[in-house]
Amino acid sequence: MKVCFDIQPALAQRAGVGRYTRELAKRLIAQRGDDELQLFCFDFRGQTQHLPELMPFVTPFRMVPGRVVSASWRFLGWPPFDSMAGTSDVYHFPNFVIPPLRKGRAVVTIHDLSFMRFPECAEPANLRNLAGSIHDTVKRAHAIITDSAFCADEIANLLRVDRSRVHPIPLGVDESFVPVPAEKADPILRRLGVTRPYLLTVGTIEPRKNIPFLVEIFESLRDFDGNLVIAGMAGWKYEPILARMRSSPRAGSILWLEYASDADLPALYSGASAFITASFYEGFGLPPLEAMACGTPVISSAGGSLAEIAGPGAALMNDFSLEAWTGELRSILQDSDRRRSLVERGLNHARSFSWDETARLTWRVYREAAA
Repeated sequence: MKVCFDIQPALAQRAGVGRYTRELAKRLIAQRGDDELQLFCFDFRGQTQHLPELMPFVTPFRMVPGRVVSASWRFLGWPPFDSMAGTSDVYHFPNFVIPPLRKGRAVVTIHDLSFMRFPECAEPANLRNLAGSIHDTVKRAHAIITDSAFCADEIANLLRVDRSRVHPIPLGVDESFVPVPAEKADPILRRLGVTRPYLLTVGTIEPRKNIPFLVEIFESLRDFDGNLVIAGMAGWKYEPILARMRSSPRAGSILWLEYASDADLPALYSGASAFITASFYEGFGLPPLEAMACGTPVISSAGGSLAEIAGPGAALMNDFSLEAWTGELRSILQDSDRRRSLVERGLNHARSFSWDETARLTWRVYREAAA
């Protein structure tokens, strides 16, 4: 069996779908056995040099920029993907949309339906693209992969897809996410400008993440003489969120880290007094699991799949009561037994998420699709 995996998101995004694509590609290579694996991307600018571990398997297409081909797909339905990538038995598209394809079986990963559930939180161009293509994509897909059982049920219900065609495959927690001792973490924190103690959240600055509520919680924790660290790049409608952060009475204790490298994240998680996420909706939610793996207690909303994915290892909040969140966070910070119990639960829970298992289950979907 020959599989072609579209790794375009790994070139364009560091987090989210980009991380999924990059981590999955590495494990697919390791588990390929007798099967043939091709990694395909448009690489007009030579960006694949930043993915050295994938390079031996990459077929870069450099004749035309990818954005030009994407526009042609949207408006003309041409050219066929396989006319550039070549012939394979299975093609896997990890970023919601199946492009024009003449032959072969298509597998698509639809990570969530946030653009349908919360269209007001979606960037307009992305919303138009996804809303205009998602129904055609699910019709043409031989198999659909998604990140959680919650999202699999949503895809079946909202897109009217037979649930048996949708395969929930959880993401993994990379082996680098382990508790980092203070003597190793502190130099990294100093370089990032982070001072202990601090509360941490990680994710793109966008409305869906509910960051103003985190700021409100931080303002209510008057007895916490520390900082709130928000690590994530600016996303859609980020300006009002930054304005809220900067207008806070505690603005001097709120630090925005627009970029923290993958290598720095374990130290950032490990140094935090608590990790907090109040997202309205997540299709999966890797940061809470990564924080758990680093031995940091997690308090989380139940938005989207978070109850399923983070819930067993987190202090799970079922609504957005400021009093309840503040009380729970204060308990985590001040009650050593409560904190110890939550850390232990989190460490045990995070161990059940492995990128190797993600790849193993993905190969199984490929074989079923090719049969």
